[in-house]
Amino acid sequence: MLRPESKNRARALQLLYAWELQEGASLAEVTERLLEVHGDRRDWTEAEALARAVTTQTAALDADIAEAAEHWRLPRMGVIERNILRIAIQEMGDRLAPPKVVITEALRLTRWFTGEQAVPFVNGVLDAVARRRGLL
Repeated sequence: MLRPESKNRARALQLLYAWELQEGASLAEVTERLLEVHGDRRDWTEAEALARAVTTQTAALDADIAEAAEHWRLPRMGVIERNILRIAIQEMGDRLAPPKVVITEALRLTRWFTGEQAVPFVNGVLDAVARRRGLL
């Protein structure tokens, strides 16, 4: 059984993925569309809050990613990987969970949504960000 925090991260990733693909749509619009399909708003409250935090800090999060991802430009990264990185870096900044937990959860999301081949990339970027911030 999944922990509630893991479910919230996965749902936040779904929201951010849909938000990024629907250029011009607000996060609230995207959330409403997803709720039509996936049900109860109470199940999505925490995920929506995390996704909202990411969308308000996208420029700063992307700057952290760009600095840590040597030889990679953000547009070349997959939408899923980019949003997993954003979620994890946002959570590191919030300091609500230890950095190692945040990274482990990000790697779990990466395995679920993209596969094993993206894990080293996501791990390397998050490790570099955490070390630069003095969290590891």
